[in-house]
Amino acid sequence: MTAPRAGSAAASHAPLPPRERMLAVARELFYHRGIHAVGVDAIAEAAGTNKMTLYRHFSSKDDLVAACLRKLAAETDAEWDAIAAAHPGDPKGELTAWLQHIGQWFIRESGRGCALANAAVELPNQDHPARQVIREHKSAVRERLARLCRDAGLRDPEAVASQVFLVCEGARGAAQSLGSDEPLTRLPGLLKDLVEEHRSPGATSRGTRHHRSRRI
Repeated sequence: MTAPRAGSAAASHAPLPPRERMLAVARELFYHRGIHAVGVDAIAEAAGTNKMTLYRHFSSKDDLVAACLRKLAAETDAEWDAIAAAHPGDPKGELTAWLQHIGQWFIRESGRGCALANAAVELPNQDHPARQVIREHKSAVRERLARLCRDAGLRDPEAVASQVFLVCEGARGAAQSLGSDEPLTRLPGLLKDLVEEHRSPGATSRGTRHHRSRRI
């Protein structure tokens, strides 16, 4: 997806209600141009509205940034929920499907890397409202992955969850630094090998399903 031009984004999101349209436009602009490079005037113009309307829905630009990232995190959670629903009682199958999905999704959405990680770099102030969204989401992903590794019967599930998490984060950063998708194309194989190394001898194919708490 290319960076939206002023006006073009408004047309593509025209059927959306004003708040959702501003969120969609802001997400595109923040992701492709950077948070600090985009002002509320540009967002309002691209969304086909004005600053007064924007500030009726969002108390500040910081609030808008946090709302954008919160929506992205919710969409990511929903994708994982769909994978889990497709593999009821089968943590091994869910883990395998998630690893495949994440590798393919990273390649498909390579663009400028992870929007949450990019925001964390741009927003060093730990008190920024967006930083809380980033911390909560990244921590929730890591915790959910650890639960899934436990349910799938992997040895040292906390360690393998941390390794999978770090490899995923590093692959996206490497792709950005190198200007190449090669680290991402290698990711599915690396994740598969990493998980296979932690398979417990004699583990059942479906693993053990424990109660999964609701996402954050």
